[in-house]
Amino acid sequence: MIELPVIPSEQQRNRAGADAAPRPKRPDWLRVKLPIGPEYAKVRKLVDEHKLHTICESGNCPNMGECWGAGTATFMILGNVCTRSCTFCAVATGRPNEYDTDEPRRVAEAIVLMKVKHAVLTSVNRDELKDRGAEIWYQTVRLIKEASPATTIETLIPDTKGNWEALERMISAGQEVVSHNMETVERLYRRVRPQARYERSLEQIRRTKDYGQRTKSGIMLGLGETKDEVVKAMDDLAANGLDILTLGQYLQPTKMHHEVIEWIHPETFAMYREEGLRRGLKYVESGPLVRSSYHAEKHVNV
Repeated sequence: MIELPVIPSEQQRNRAGADAAPRPKRPDWLRVKLPIGPEYAKVRKLVDEHKLHTICESGNCPNMGECWGAGTATFMILGNVCTRSCTFCAVATGRPNEYDTDEPRRVAEAIVLMKVKHAVLTSVNRDELKDRGAEIWYQTVRLIKEASPATTIETLIPDTKGNWEALERMISAGQEVVSHNMETVERLYRRVRPQARYERSLEQIRRTKDYGQRTKSGIMLGLGETKDEVVKAMDDLAANGLDILTLGQYLQPTKMHHEVIEWIHPETFAMYREEGLRRGLKYVESGPLVRSSYHAEKHVNV
């Protein structure tokens, strides 16, 4: 598998500040183990052989060692170049290549070989495509279900920019959980997610719930949000039918990405978990190293 280098766009550099101060030292609670072990090596080999992309690698996930060591991975379909220029994201930005129509088959085959019990699928944004990549989403889930009926699936889907026909196609193939990340609080959207809209993402979650799906979202902390803003986001999500929420510490991929404003203490994450449950969310995964696909197998039956 060929991985393109992460090249932040000019917009990313301008927003984050190319001459920003050195990144603050991580606290002890953010230490992670290096990915090692035979199960990790086996997954790595399969991913490379089948020319698959994983958000574990492209997103520099701190839990890659733990998850891959258990023989699981989050697959990123539709390539590894995104049409968006979010200032928090390590995935390369640019004009994507033509998508691979054989990718759904290869993903399904790899999941069978890896004996995955619960698979998470995500993708880059493909705003240049009329259907936002919905057909590839649909076929990938369908082929996984055909090849491995016992495998449960979570799809972490991008913003469809209000293309609700594309959304329905993405979420209608039989997956058990549909996730769409808010990423941050409303005030920070223009800086953190310049091509997204807070209300539009809420509407996408509400429409997903109305379709009858189990809904999930994630928010990063440490970007400069306040407690009141996080609580308001929880209220907004609960009001729009969210079932599952993940909260984790934002980690700056490079000096040209959005800086870390604050290291959030584990006790604060515990407090946010209680706040979310108090607001009627069915499940809240909250901690410094939590990412949207972390412990995803627990979210299937909540």
